[in-house]
Amino acid sequence: MFDHIHPYAPFNLKEATKLIVGTLPPPRFTTGELLPEDVDFCYGSKNGMLWPILDNIFDLNLVYENTAQAIDQRCHFLKRNKIGVCDIVASAKRNKIDASDLGMQEVVLRDLITYLRTHIQIDTLIFTGGNSKNGPEYFFRRQAKENQLKLDVVSSKVPRIHQFKLYGRTVKTVSLTAPSGAANRAIGSMKQYKDQKLKNPQFNTFDFRIQQYREFFEKS
Repeated sequence: MFDHIHPYAPFNLKEATKLIVGTLPPPRFTTGELLPEDVDFCYGSKNGMLWPILDNIFDLNLVYENTAQAIDQRCHFLKRNKIGVCDIVASAKRNKIDASDLGMQEVVLRDLITYLRTHIQIDTLIFTGGNSKNGPEYFFRRQAKENQLKLDVVSSKVPRIHQFKLYGRTVKTVSLTAPSGAANRAIGSMKQYKDQKLKNPQFNTFDFRIQQYREFFEKS
């Protein structure tokens, strides 16, 4: 079996008020066999949409290449906007070497609750996916239950929003539509997407994500 180990430590936890929470990058980031268009940083896959979405929202003029400049651009953006990254999966085993969340076995999680207890300025968790099996919200709910934390519904519409109390402070969670091509079919079935597509045939799944992500990343 392939040992899929997360190659990046949590980033910018000391200053962040928002935390992006995913699972694991593609296996080539663990083995170091990156493509020229990959960025050796969180969410740096050439096929991922998180950075193109943020690039569009904030007009960052990012480069998409395996260079130090590309890494620095992303680090500076996150620090400037007080955003951290802490994927919840530390490692997993796989029979098939791919990036599927469902393919993860013997999953070892990072203790996200302890990070939240240590870094009390963090007030928002942004999950890069919903509550499907082996997704970031799915694993966080497991940790919340183990720590007797109750997630209360704030909004049941996509993106779903919850909140919970931790040592007297309120922490919000937002479950965004995943920034991967695998989520395009789900977007296509959403009424809110269909309605906009009907009004504007040029509207696509990337535009839909930009609209959704903008609300939660632009807020201070």
